[in-house]
Amino acid sequence: MPDTPIPPPAPAMIAATPFTEAERAAVYRAIYERRDMRHFAGGAVPEEVLLRLLRAAHHAPSVGFMQPWRFIRVKNAALRQAIHALVEEERVRTARALGEREEDFMKLKVQGVLDAAEVLVVAMPPGREAHIFGRRTLPEMDIASAACAIQNLWLAVRAEGLGMGWVSIFDPQALAQLLQMPAGAHPLGVLCLGPVAAYYAEPMLQQEKWACRAPLEDMLMDDVWTEGPPAA
Repeated sequence: MPDTPIPPPAPAMIAATPFTEAERAAVYRAIYERRDMRHFAGGAVPEEVLLRLLRAAHHAPSVGFMQPWRFIRVKNAALRQAIHALVEEERVRTARALGEREEDFMKLKVQGVLDAAEVLVVAMPPGREAHIFGRRTLPEMDIASAACAIQNLWLAVRAEGLGMGWVSIFDPQALAQLLQMPAGAHPLGVLCLGPVAAYYAEPMLQQEKWACRAPLEDMLMDDVWTEGPPAA
């Protein structure tokens, strides 16, 4: 008689139990109170807290489990000054591209690179093309995965009573060169992180009358696309 094949062991599982009311409330509170911060109070982030935050980011979901995020902790003051200058250069270019909104844009605070306790640069590593699982027709899913890591970090930052701002106003090639990234690496954001005196009651751009949150019902459709063309 041939040997009976031994089935593979079942994967380890954990119970699909809901959170308690208090645990659930804490998750939603972090989501609704998370803010893209631009004003920081100096101070420092303890090393053990920073490690907790980075572990939270590293536990984000990623397409094909490719884990495409890399974090560069910028501790050197001269490098921070150089990053600040890159952001300021692009800030002026962006303002000019906005036409009639140039003056309003220049009034906004768009970065906290020199004020935040920590500066982290999130980048995509080289060799991304080798990851095909889940990306053959949607190659941008590696960037979407890295954004999940940033969101994880953001929510954990709020839970720790800290603030974080995602700065994307910079020339990516110039930043990659400044930080000596290898060919094929691509920076996605400069994250300013640290203690804050208080959180904005609303998103800063909403408080500044730059934009407002659209109603959820305007984003929902059933079965097929039914949204009309954007208003002129």
